[in-house]
Amino acid sequence: MILLIIAVVLVLLFIALYNRLVKLRNNRENAFADIDVQLKQRLDLIPQLVEAVKGYMKHEKGIMDSVSEARKALIGAKGIDKKLKADNALEGALGRLFAIAENYPNLKANENFLGLQTELSSIEEKIAYARQAYNDSIMGFDNAVQTFPGNVFAGAKFKSQAGQYIKIPEADRAPVKVSF
Repeated sequence: MILLIIAVVLVLLFIALYNRLVKLRNNRENAFADIDVQLKQRLDLIPQLVEAVKGYMKHEKGIMDSVSEARKALIGAKGIDKKLKADNALEGALGRLFAIAENYPNLKANENFLGLQTELSSIEEKIAYARQAYNDSIMGFDNAVQTFPGNVFAGAKFKSQAGQYIKIPEADRAPVKVSF
């Protein structure tokens, strides 16, 4: 009878741990889906931004092309790694676009451009928050799979599903140079 009770308790513990790992994995996938939603909102905003800027920057065709190409790459990216790489390229192209826009006072005063820039800035903040939530969900999942008793029960199925953290690209790690 005691062996039967111990066996039932172990089965119940295994079921509870398995369910916890599944929930953590699903939370991680949901967190990336939140990032994906924000990326889609940004992708939808970019054509409007490009159109608003086109009239002012006729001779800056290269930057417009790079923004359009980066947007296309992100739309076509499949999988987390490729989406993150394409997103980094798009962020760089948008950064160059806004840097060049500083040279056009009429553009900086355009209400449509300012509204789009504000909306894009808001979306960027939401993306940053969603990335943090995604990294937190990966940490929770990894902790559950790598610590006792999860590491005993997780098996190869869950250990092979470890997520990849979103990190700052090496190119962005250089200190910002400020001069007055």
